[in-house]
Amino acid sequence: MAKQTAKKTNQTKKSENSTRELYYQSPAINRKVNLTTTIIIGAISLAVGLGLGINWEDITTNFIPYLGGKKAAQKIDFSSLNTVYQRLAENYDGELDRTKVIEEAKRGLVKAAGDDFTYYLTAEEAREFEKDLNGDVGAGIGVEIGQRDGYVKVLRTTPDNPARKAGVLAGDIIYKADGEDISNLTVDEVAKKLRGAAGTTVKLTVMRNNKEHTFELTRETINNVSVYSEYKGKTAIITITRFDNDTGKLARARAREAVDKGCNKFIIDLRGNGGGFVSAAKEVASIWVDGKVVVEQRSANGLYNEKTYANRGEAFLAGKKTIILTNGATASASEIVAGALKDYNLATLIGEKTYGKGSVQALENFTSGEMLRVTVAKWYTPNGKNIHHQGIEPDVKVERTFDQINKDIDPQLDAALAY
Repeated sequence: MAKQTAKKTNQTKKSENSTRELYYQSPAINRKVNLTTTIIIGAISLAVGLGLGINWEDITTNFIPYLGGKKAAQKIDFSSLNTVYQRLAENYDGELDRTKVIEEAKRGLVKAAGDDFTYYLTAEEAREFEKDLNGDVGAGIGVEIGQRDGYVKVLRTTPDNPARKAGVLAGDIIYKADGEDISNLTVDEVAKKLRGAAGTTVKLTVMRNNKEHTFELTRETINNVSVYSEYKGKTAIITITRFDNDTGKLARARAREAVDKGCNKFIIDLRGNGGGFVSAAKEVASIWVDGKVVVEQRSANGLYNEKTYANRGEAFLAGKKTIILTNGATASASEIVAGALKDYNLATLIGEKTYGKGSVQALENFTSGEMLRVTVAKWYTPNGKNIHHQGIEPDVKVERTFDQINKDIDPQLDAALAY
């Protein structure tokens, strides 16, 4: 070992001497070496600088995600779109609304994503969307509508509201509003047509058994609380209509009230609940789930990967007999709650298969008031299942027809009460 060390030491000294000899040459040689090195380094720096400048957008696009930021999208050449507009403006026999042209161009651009839950909203539409999400529907006719069999249908009418009083029935196909054919519109677009100021009227035409039925309806302010409850002996029936900012607090209050009344069985009705905030779903699930994963988000770019955990120490209904009622309109945040309680064996699901919306949307707001609702991730139940386009199968399948709804017959609730 000593010889090897000495040998290395001698080699090191020789190397150091060689280095000193190189740098202690004549001043002329030193200047020549330094100038050449400077020129080479300068050329390399220039090349690298030019490369970075020319390709900076691509570089930031590809590397920003590794720094925790959003990936910058590559720009699109919209010159061809402008060409189409110019030809349209030059040849169209009429006046073009430039604002509407731009809005529809934005709408079409977002629609090209091919995702039903990704869409553009104008400033006015964004305001209405925010109201809907918080249950502030203003005045309407009191119908819950949804897409069924290729049509927008009445799923149910709400008590003491215009539609039910006039004779509109669950299962009716929405056909016309004030004589305008709206049968090809989306659910959101139809809903917008049916709303209006309190006291105004709308002439609603529906198709029922291949026959038209027309109703003259006066819009009223709709009472649309997100959580309410009723009791059947020692059984509490808690209905949750959506998941907004107040839902968690209201659901917890109704559940605590039921416990104080001595209830030992809980039926949670999520039928027709189209969802809402993930945070609200977490708060509701925390009434049963103690500190465990409620839902997991996964995105292809990794930016929205996240696990949402239930609150700790708040699951006062854990171990209590719980049944969740579901149907084909139970969606999104409702499915998060149903899926979590099912996976942890904390509840029995009775009814029909849920809608199957296993994606998560983010809301991008613009200073102009416009909004982009964009799908950013898929979500998974605690057992790792994504239910998108599949739904959640109930433990006990019980169907309820439109005829039964109209006659106020509820075999699903009856099955839950008897379970």
